[in-house]
Amino acid sequence: MTETDPVDIAAALATLTDHRNPRVVGRVNDQYVKVAKLLGELVWHAHDAEDELFYVVSGELRIQLEGDREVHLGPGQFYVVPRGVRHNPIAEQEVQIVLIETVTTAHTGDVDHERSVPIADQLR
Repeated sequence: MTETDPVDIAAALATLTDHRNPRVVGRVNDQYVKVAKLLGELVWHAHDAEDELFYVVSGELRIQLEGDREVHLGPGQFYVVPRGVRHNPIAEQEVQIVLIETVTTAHTGDVDHERSVPIADQLR
């Protein structure tokens, strides 16, 4: 990836073989643009200092939020989880998403979990 190459989101998603392993495909100032395929439940977590944008390319995503709230997203929809809000993304069937996150955003925020993916691995 170079700063002058266009990014084909569908092609980037097609290269992913692992669920829950985001891949950085671009950067805008201090924000990473990431693609990911999700299946199942991640883990309840929060990002104390960063908002997190989930944009659904295909499939359906359910995001559980603290206080027994949920957001349901389909293709073409996005939702911004505000900083500090505990959330848990769930995909009953495979969903393909784009994430926009500050470069400092840890994958599972304030929770160190076996599913956590370090940013160095997301940049490969």
